[in-house]
Amino acid sequence: MTDIYEFEGKTLCNTNSVLGEGPTYDPDSNTVWWFNILGTELHELNLSSGQKKVHPLPVMASVLARIDAGRQLIATEEGLFVRDVASGNLTFYAALENDKPENRSNDGRTHPSGALWIGTMSKRAENQAGAIYHVASGKVTKIFNGISIPNSICFSPDGTIGYYTDSRINRLMRVMVDPQTGLPSGEPIVLVDSMNEPGDIDGSVVDADGYIWNARWGAGVVDRYNPDGLRISRYKVPAVQPSCPAFIGASADRLAVTTAWEGLDENARSAQPSAGALLELGIEVKGIFDPVYVI
Repeated sequence: MTDIYEFEGKTLCNTNSVLGEGPTYDPDSNTVWWFNILGTELHELNLSSGQKKVHPLPVMASVLARIDAGRQLIATEEGLFVRDVASGNLTFYAALENDKPENRSNDGRTHPSGALWIGTMSKRAENQAGAIYHVASGKVTKIFNGISIPNSICFSPDGTIGYYTDSRINRLMRVMVDPQTGLPSGEPIVLVDSMNEPGDIDGSVVDADGYIWNARWGAGVVDRYNPDGLRISRYKVPAVQPSCPAFIGASADRLAVTTAWEGLDENARSAQPSAGALLELGIEVKGIFDPVYVI
């Protein structure tokens, strides 16, 4: 039985992104970062001061990983770049798919080893046009091919298990991972099969107890699964297209979620003014901070 909860949270930022995605939290500065992919923007919200900044980008980008206090790694439609936090300057770091200019980056997350998993997809969401890559110290390795919409990339706290999905197929996959390298050490298996349920498995994070928190695009909820793939709770949000959660706050005990209004008509947008906003779920969680990327 899945426990269902009404939304008791709040709006952290009401800037309505076309496609809000890729939230992450920097505990050193108490700052939440996320992208408006289709709007080519990087958003920054300092939780201490409430100061909000929007950084225009020259390309579509979707994933940010901390390197250190002054640098970030961002995944874009033109590959991976190191971003200087103070100036916003981008320095090319590594190519992903130079032979596929019709593709862009999508979901991704840093493994506890310091490696990055990053997914790509067609800008027109063509079937099986994307892949998932492992990036470590500048070396890029394709680990899963034929992905249409890569999402839910996240890892168990000890780094021995990786998760991902192709949102078009709607199955959450589980794969054993080498905790020292972040490379898969086994074959993926289906953990959650929700092909016949409303909505799509989108972005996910894993908490300190190994439970998976998943934003379910098109269903207006965030689901929580235990490590065996059983959905134990469902939290409603006031936006039908939540895209990705992130643990935030000094103790990683809060949960934020990005949302989107991409594809909604005027009536649908009017009915949900929170579509595209950054929301907070309003519950206490046992989160963990995303690891830093080892450059």
